[in-house]
Amino acid sequence: MTKSTKTTKAKKTGKSTSAKVAKVKSKKAFKSYKAAMKYLSEHTDYEKQTRLRYNVTTFNLERMKKLLSLVGNPHKKIPTVHIAGTKGKGSTATMLARMLESNGYTIGLYTSPHLLHLHERIVVNSQMISQSEMLGLMNRIHASLEKMAKTDAPSFFEIMTALAFLHFTDKKADLGIIETGLGGRLDSTNVISPELVGITSISIDHQYQLGETIDRIAEEKAGIFKRGVPIVTVHQHPDAMAVLKSRANSVQAPLHVTGGDIDFSYRFETSREDGPHTRICLATPTSKFEHIKVPLYGKHQAINCGLALAMLDKLKSSGYDIDNEKATEGLNGVFLPGRMEMIYQDPRIMIDAAHNAASIKALIHAIGQNIPYDSMVMIFGCNSDKDVKGMLHQLQYGADKVIFTRSNSTKAMSPDELGDMYTEICGKMYQTALSLGEALRLAQNAISKEDLICITGSFYLIGQAKSRLNPQLDTQAIS
Repeated sequence: MTKSTKTTKAKKTGKSTSAKVAKVKSKKAFKSYKAAMKYLSEHTDYEKQTRLRYNVTTFNLERMKKLLSLVGNPHKKIPTVHIAGTKGKGSTATMLARMLESNGYTIGLYTSPHLLHLHERIVVNSQMISQSEMLGLMNRIHASLEKMAKTDAPSFFEIMTALAFLHFTDKKADLGIIETGLGGRLDSTNVISPELVGITSISIDHQYQLGETIDRIAEEKAGIFKRGVPIVTVHQHPDAMAVLKSRANSVQAPLHVTGGDIDFSYRFETSREDGPHTRICLATPTSKFEHIKVPLYGKHQAINCGLALAMLDKLKSSGYDIDNEKATEGLNGVFLPGRMEMIYQDPRIMIDAAHNAASIKALIHAIGQNIPYDSMVMIFGCNSDKDVKGMLHQLQYGADKVIFTRSNSTKAMSPDELGDMYTEICGKMYQTALSLGEALRLAQNAISKEDLICITGSFYLIGQAKSRLNPQLDTQAIS
């Protein structure tokens, strides 16, 4: 894309891609990256709290707006897309980002949580924010943070969200793709006025915060809908879909559904060239994608890919210059760490960030379709704020042997407690390990060459596994 084309697009949205971020005048508070990160870590991190209250006191959008106002309202200086849902947010956001990047756009991508590096959350055109950039931004917002600390200090996630918006404006991003952290209605990201909203598959998760039923959870996700802003979603549970339709009608926002008013289909196939994979077709009045290979394993990723394509088409309809062939090229290059990722070959060890019942079910199905094995040992650990019983119920249908362990998260459930619940649910045998290292030793002693070890249940756990088994991981990207 030419510079003039980008400028034209900016004029269409009424926003300037060259707008400068207002800087808060302050001396350099941090002389080193380490000092800045220590300061950041001292702020309340709700991701680490076990019984988090989900209300307007804990998740205060006015506090988020105040912080952003003090640093120049960077979220108002670039167009954005907002994505919420229970599972598939990161996958959908990443696929959409890569397709736009391949069309010449500069794309900011904000996701959470991370596997290994905090910097994974803030990315521009596939490049994580660097340590020097993070240090510079922390020095810029320090005075504002100190000012707010006297009355209502921002949380860790609120600060990260502000840093993301600042970084995207610094990089003159043409579009920011913003994934919600928790829920939607009260999430710190819900301060933006997006051009488009995407809702991935909704299922039971974070019941203590979002509600015990799927319609209650859908209400929280639909809290990001804005008046007149188009929404694209996937086939949902009838109770969830009813909520989405009702909320969309209330804000007079058009709601589009892949497999509904958007023609969408997928099929699984195997070929000598590509092996097992899924292909999708999606057609609208302005785009036609035929037999597109999904870059990630599983039916659930085919659904996510369809949503990303549908969102791309909506952006195209609103004036973005999109070439479908270039978009497909970008899609082909998508790789997501921690999603059915084989991190070791002898023995074969796979990690997957399935952290709710629907995700565990999808993982087991996808492994069965795509990964040949004789027997599968699943190393499982999860946090206490999850749908633990739902996950354990699904686990019994795929694991030939289960080893329960725990991550280093403060919210991690004990292996013994998981084992007791598992026996109560299905009556099957299991083993426990107090650490991931012990769990891996137990698993290796129980398998042969054709077997598979799968580590799942928690982002924290698979992050530990990836770090342990790939100690040579490149960290230069954030230096």
